[in-house]
Amino acid sequence: MSFAPENYIFVDGKKLRRGFTTGSCAAAAAKGAAALLLRGDVEDLNAVETPAGKPFKPPLYDLVCDGVEAGCAVKKDGGDDPDITSGCLVYAKVKKCGGETFVIEGGEGVGRVTLPGLDQPVGAAAINSVPRLMITDALREICETAGFTGNLSVSISIPDGEKLAGRTFNKRLGIVGGLSILGTSGIVEPMSESAFCGAVKAELSMLRASGLKTVTLTPGNIGIDFLARHYPDASPVKCSNFIGESICLAAEAGFEYVLVAGHIGKLVKLVTNSFNTHSRYGDARMFVFAAFAAMNGADSALTEELLRCATSEGAIDILLGAKLWEPVIEKILEEAKRNLDGFCERRGFNMRCDALFFSSKHGFLGKT
Repeated sequence: MSFAPENYIFVDGKKLRRGFTTGSCAAAAAKGAAALLLRGDVEDLNAVETPAGKPFKPPLYDLVCDGVEAGCAVKKDGGDDPDITSGCLVYAKVKKCGGETFVIEGGEGVGRVTLPGLDQPVGAAAINSVPRLMITDALREICETAGFTGNLSVSISIPDGEKLAGRTFNKRLGIVGGLSILGTSGIVEPMSESAFCGAVKAELSMLRASGLKTVTLTPGNIGIDFLARHYPDASPVKCSNFIGESICLAAEAGFEYVLVAGHIGKLVKLVTNSFNTHSRYGDARMFVFAAFAAMNGADSALTEELLRCATSEGAIDILLGAKLWEPVIEKILEEAKRNLDGFCERRGFNMRCDALFFSSKHGFLGKT
């Protein structure tokens, strides 16, 4: 697989390579398997178009076809990101089926959802919405070029997936039996802290040089999309998990005001003074929800239900049902603001800082 120049990031003279998500790999494998089944070969396949607009045309491995079912694999390449799935094979098996839509299922090594509040419903394979759309588009293209008017079913599998999932938070989130097929952009950005923060520093410097005195930071693509819909003039800077470092860089660049905007599942960690929000540094989200609910009258059963909850979206639903959401979000906003102010004061920053919380399901939740 060749990488075009746009698939690299240059930071302080270092050349870092982007990679592709498991969702991109699954779509490319599904496309190859469908071509093998319907056309008899995989020659001259168009690249898979990722949501980020970058084409993905990887080598295909383990091609098999018996006339009824066809399959192949794509090797996951996470670029220069320390991704535990890099190097594993993502397989797709495709066969013809009845019905009115394509059927997308998870096979060996792909997890299954057991708790509510995730991207997919309970009982479904942990193949998220964007990868499902990418797979569907890939299958539709092959059907059209092959003149096939029926439907196809595809099974995605990762033979080492269950073992690899033991090194993730999937089980805690309620995904059992394997990995998730993920990705909102189709691209894996290198997550070296020094490299990523170097890119953030360069972007902040550029914005400040243009005359801006305020800036919005957001962890990732979900925040970028939310802000584009609701605050189109925000011009956000993606800071990944490095919220504290990015606030420091904004102060260094001379900004007077910083707004940190993100999904509550990420930003609720500010309540515990966690300014690097990667899960490897801890995850006390449910303790925050449970503690603040208890402070506002939740009994032991409700508190335990919150502690067992897998996602922040699920915790919100529980609190809404108990009519405790308003006092809990008020307390979250209060503590997040206290910690943001303390973070800036301890470092002598003459800069105001606020946080904006949203939910994928409930939209805008509050701002400090």
